[in-house]
Amino acid sequence: MNVLWIMADQLRWDYLSCYGANHIDTPNIDALAAKGVRFDRAYVQSPICGPSRMSFYTGRYVRSHGATWNGFPLRVGEPTLGDHLREIGVTSHLVGKTHMRPDIDGMKRLGIEPESTIGALVSECGFEVFVRDDGTNAANDKNRHAEDYEQYLRDHGMGGDTPWEEWANTAIGADGEKKSGWLLETAPLAARVPKEHSETAWLTTRGIEFIESRGDAPWLCHLSYIKPHWPYLAPAPYNDMYSADDVPPVIRREGEHEHPLMQGWEKTRICQSFSRDEVRDTVAPIYMGLIKELDDNMGRLFAYLEESGRMEDTMVVFCSDHGDNMGDHWLGEKDLFYDCSARVPLIVYDPRSAADATRGTSTDALVEGIDLAPTFQDLMGGPAKPHIYEGRSLSPLLHGEEVTWRSYCVSEYDYSTRDARSAVNVDESDARMVMVFDGRWKYVHVETMRPILFDLENDPDEVQDLGASPDHADQVKRLKSLHFEWARKHHNRITRTPDVIQRMSEAREPPGIYIAYLDEEEVEGAGLTMPPHLKEPLP
Repeated sequence: MNVLWIMADQLRWDYLSCYGANHIDTPNIDALAAKGVRFDRAYVQSPICGPSRMSFYTGRYVRSHGATWNGFPLRVGEPTLGDHLREIGVTSHLVGKTHMRPDIDGMKRLGIEPESTIGALVSECGFEVFVRDDGTNAANDKNRHAEDYEQYLRDHGMGGDTPWEEWANTAIGADGEKKSGWLLETAPLAARVPKEHSETAWLTTRGIEFIESRGDAPWLCHLSYIKPHWPYLAPAPYNDMYSADDVPPVIRREGEHEHPLMQGWEKTRICQSFSRDEVRDTVAPIYMGLIKELDDNMGRLFAYLEESGRMEDTMVVFCSDHGDNMGDHWLGEKDLFYDCSARVPLIVYDPRSAADATRGTSTDALVEGIDLAPTFQDLMGGPAKPHIYEGRSLSPLLHGEEVTWRSYCVSEYDYSTRDARSAVNVDESDARMVMVFDGRWKYVHVETMRPILFDLENDPDEVQDLGASPDHADQVKRLKSLHFEWARKHHNRITRTPDVIQRMSEAREPPGIYIAYLDEEEVEGAGLTMPPHLKEPLP
């Protein structure tokens, strides 16, 4: 068995037609759902790129792996999916983005050279890099990892000092002048790069090239796309496929935010911008165009898998690392725990015959991003690692088995670097939030402030915060207790398996150690033997 793990960056679950969207048609992603299982309540462990991905790659909560924000390194020694699979002879490969930042100080402290074999794996989150592309970063950022794509553009006649900026993120205005894709007003214009050479098309080709290069040994390929993440600029014809008339109604209400943190958040620049109808009407159609481009390339990818026979021996997973607020709740970017951001699409096609009964079905089981790593471990026949993985294998759900599943899921957010923290005068050490969602009630713990609470059964749009309502104090108390229950779990006892701990418990003290025995008779009565030297006569 192999794994093709596809991840789109900043893709909302409700912008796919297989999830009920009627403003956009995504037939190729829908076709994958028809072959597998669509998970309708999948949540990431943080609604921001870096920490979300580190949870996906480790199978562990953010509080466990410690990389709580973009650019916060994953510490040396934190085991990853690639490490676990390598133990059982499976290599894990990257094609695209990870947002991984290596722990250079930790590697230096331990004497690990970044250029060494182990140093390269530590630096790349356990993946062997076929190609890495984190190309959405600024042109002068050495960590943007867009060199391969930029060389590809040069090879196809699109040169310049930074071809990604000058072709993939630049358009030509009506006056014939170059327009930066970082400016939202540029969004309706076509990117200079032709669609066949766009970042999405190129990564698809590179993914196919990787699969073609593999032999019979099992592999995992993480095909990780940049789009539809900003900058919101699409190549023709995707830039004008949709208009403001195609965009779904915005989800928000006047006076929606009564919580002091949310009132501060609403006033930040990004949120002020996306709260303007003209901005949303300009950007959202291009966001849809980027999704359509992604779906078209999924069609090319899935056709290759069928023609090559790889659909018969490859689990295909499609998901995103978080969503996009796109003006909903008066917010821009991702951030926070609304369903438009923290809830993600997750589709799993399992080629095993045991999954035949669930093909084309959906489930509302509460699923977390950390469930994918143990799922892959299970598929590959590796040992279960419940002391390390905090997620659960999805195999029982894929195979239609009756199983007791989790009763709530958790997501975390460190807003210490966000403008809203200063607006509400919170110390960086207290700038943290935790979501607990039980399938109906969404509770958000806000350190130093009152909680936030939504009832998704009666308020699916999440526009009525009940956190301060006396009538809902019982729900706040109950969910707070669940949060406390989760926080008390072992999150970092990862160096001993449950079996080893049980054997240590049964064996008691190590051989030759006798604690609290009165005499030899008690020792022997316990089934132990005194040291032989005590039986020997003195010299």
